[in-house]
Amino acid sequence: MSSSDIFIGETIGTAILILLGGGVCAAVTLKASKARNAGWLAIAFGWGFAVLTAVYISGPLSGAHLNPAVTVALAIKNSDWSNVPVYFAGQLLGAMIGASLVWVAYYGQFQAHLTDKEIVGGPGAQATTAKAVEAQEKGAGPVLGIFSTGPEIRNAVQNLATEIIGTVVLILAVLTQGLNDKGNGLGVLGGLITALVVVSIGLSLGGPTGYAINPARDLGPRIVHALLPLPNKGGSDWSYAWIPVVGPLIGGAIAAGIYNVAFA
Repeated sequence: MSSSDIFIGETIGTAILILLGGGVCAAVTLKASKARNAGWLAIAFGWGFAVLTAVYISGPLSGAHLNPAVTVALAIKNSDWSNVPVYFAGQLLGAMIGASLVWVAYYGQFQAHLTDKEIVGGPGAQATTAKAVEAQEKGAGPVLGIFSTGPEIRNAVQNLATEIIGTVVLILAVLTQGLNDKGNGLGVLGGLITALVVVSIGLSLGGPTGYAINPARDLGPRIVHALLPLPNKGGSDWSYAWIPVVGPLIGGAIAAGIYNVAFA
């Protein structure tokens, strides 16, 4: 496949991944959304279906990495780093496009949510929940969770370990069951398997950090959150932002090492 196919495929696929994945987070979070308070099950399955859709659309063009951790793992497995920068560029751009489209789709809900005094605080308003107050003190605004991840308990070692563990599970599933015939991305059956694994990770390991398990999925939308003209949006929590980038990259490398030793 050509560099242009890779870039276009990864941009489109990652944009769809974040549009649907971030979209379910917006649906569950925002005021005036019909799915508000649908809960963690909706989020976990929403992200799984987002992966499935994105893989099926982008697979023929780029192999549907959609995740720098997958790209790193395949580069280690195949000893070929030549297209890694192209994959990374498409993934980051696609993630930013997808996050922007979530804002467009839920524009009115964002406005209603972020101008509600019960949510963002204000004169005469009740204090927000203790968790929301703590999050804002740490630099996370009230809708940041729609765009990127954040921990329930801030412990850098634990948070990093959680992201590494979750990513190892994901990448091992991709490498052992999910590759296409060329071994450079996800095939049709691999897309389904990976989607179900993502749901499993979300349900089992997503509680501590929100399971980024994908550097582009977290970094691209976090950049968009910082740039969008959202009222009362609060901070983008950049002090935490390195964990969902570094953790999955480490996890991808570890998974590739395990695969090469145990399965290759």
